[in-house]
Amino acid sequence: MAGYNTSDFRRGLKVQIDGDPYIMIECNFVKPGKGQALYKCKLRNLLRNTVLDRTYKSGDSIEAADIEEIAAQYLYRQADPFVFMDTESYEQYELSIEQVDDAWKYLKEGMVCGMMLFNNNPIAMTPPNHVVLKVEYCEPGMKGNTATNVTKPCKVETGAEFPCPSFVEMGDLIKIDTRTGEYVERVKE
Repeated sequence: MAGYNTSDFRRGLKVQIDGDPYIMIECNFVKPGKGQALYKCKLRNLLRNTVLDRTYKSGDSIEAADIEEIAAQYLYRQADPFVFMDTESYEQYELSIEQVDDAWKYLKEGMVCGMMLFNNNPIAMTPPNHVVLKVEYCEPGMKGNTATNVTKPCKVETGAEFPCPSFVEMGDLIKIDTRTGEYVERVKE
């Protein structure tokens, strides 16, 4: 199995420790007054979402994780599992509600997402940065209420609710930033 030397350490590196995949979320180089240089790393477990602190000496190595990132199309939800299909091989993958986490709010059938595979098993998915969703229900806006920062909850076609400006009406298409969950703009059809 391939590995990384301490000189290769950087944020976003995917490694394997004790058989589990981790992503390096922080790596600091420390040179004490005397002795060997150290690399203080924070690693997030991609299966359990726990954070691990490790310190490596200069010249140490760490095993690379067998992680592949693919484009996968969201097909449907079947009770608990969400079903996705690899856009190249047409192989289907299932992710649990825990693996999908809050991303269910943005999932529309046919949407292409990023999927992370560890040893050819799906472990996580990432929706596109921006999605366009149809407003299914919201309270009518108050006439003349054009003040800035006035928001109201709007329920969209996925069943999720997002705070939107008061001028948004039922049937409108809105663009949501999936990284922050915030309203971006109203979209014309």
